[in-house]
Amino acid sequence: MEASSPAKLYATLVGAALTIAGIIGFFYSASFGSPGNVDDALGILAINGWHNVVHLATGLLGLAAAGYAARQYALGLGLVYLVVAIWGFIVGSGGEILSVVPVNTEDNLLHLILGLTGLTAGAATPE
Repeated sequence: MEASSPAKLYATLVGAALTIAGIIGFFYSASFGSPGNVDDALGILAINGWHNVVHLATGLLGLAAAGYAARQYALGLGLVYLVVAIWGFIVGSGGEILSVVPVNTEDNLLHLILGLTGLTAGAATPE
């Protein structure tokens, strides 16, 4: 992988954004449970403690993978977030994924964008 590939850019930017979102999310809702108390971050995104943990984990993984496995991260996270977006659209706004992670339409659109962007960045980066 070259020093600045689309996948490395994706892993770095998305990893940083998700890490920051996970941290800031705990200021809106740190409740765990099934699905826990759901609050709206910035008035639009449904979050709880589990949602924040997922963002932290995927964000930190992206930052770690940016140097040596950015393409795999972009493709893998892209696929996961695409599945999560489709799942979220199926359960509908106000639903939960795995009965613990709340989603709404805005979350689903964001997950769809992250998924498609990750798959695109991974595909645009040579092996």
